Amino acid sequence: MTHDDASLRFLFNDADIRGESVVLEGALQNILQRHDYSSSIQALLGEFAAAAVLISNNLKYHGKIVLQARSSQALDLIMVECTSDLKVRGIARGNLGAITATPMELIAGGQLAITIEREANQRYQGIVALESATLAQALDSYFQQSEQLHTRFWLASNSERAAGLMLQQLPAQRQQPADARESQWHTACLLAETTTAGELLELPPPTLLHRLFHETPVRIFDPRPVAFGCSCSRERSLNALSLLPEAEQAELLGEQGHITLDCELCGAQYCFVQSDIPALAETGRVH
Repeated sequence: MTHDDASLRFLFNDADIRGESVVLEGALQNILQRHDYSSSIQALLGEFAAAAVLISNNLKYHGKIVLQARSSQALDLIMVECTSDLKVRGIARGNLGAITATPMELIAGGQLAITIEREANQRYQGIVALESATLAQALDSYFQQSEQLHTRFWLASNSERAAGLMLQQLPAQRQQPADARESQWHTACLLAETTTAGELLELPPPTLLHRLFHETPVRIFDPRPVAFGCSCSRERSLNALSLLPEAEQAELLGEQGHITLDCELCGAQYCFVQSDIPALAETGRVH
């Protein structure tokens, strides 16, 4: 299969280190085309999307990863979520035409939150201040604070594609001195640091991994496809509508005889008439 819109897992043969690589194209375009985003916002959304996929590969259960930032800069919110079966969606809100020298200026001084949601309504969230120059550095800081294992990220994005590379040290499985284990990790990171944004975006991941780690071979697993996917539904939209006060529901319904809700993330439209809305169907109340 093609390595576009795919996530690739790999393991170092002679070290307790694993990695993930991802390249997004069509899935990213499905996110970007929903709104008229500037090139700066497109680049940042691309990095968020690549990072969300990389992190989601840590999931050992059905659920999703939500990677989001809030700030008082040009963007009030940027959010990408990725499910355990690698369906991604995302959105940015704020000044959608903002152009900046570097994408992170759009959310400088804000907070980055990583939320893990399991299907059984179990939820974990960690937060880190956005004080880094890049999203990759912010994620490095987050994992340094929240995880016992070393984790590093490299991300790249433009208006067409996004790509990412993640390395993570595994729990000790080999019998070796601690300094040898740390030396292996240090070497792997130094090699990964030599990659460029252009190589991340343009080289097929197996080619990139061979170029980076040919002296410390890695075992590459079959790629997993990544696709755009939205979790909105008619039922969820109706539940959201039902949270409005009954008087407001009646007013909205009275204006046109129906209420239409649009999903900002995928563009789906859900139309409801009086008989669809439990409170109004029972009372028959419409202004």
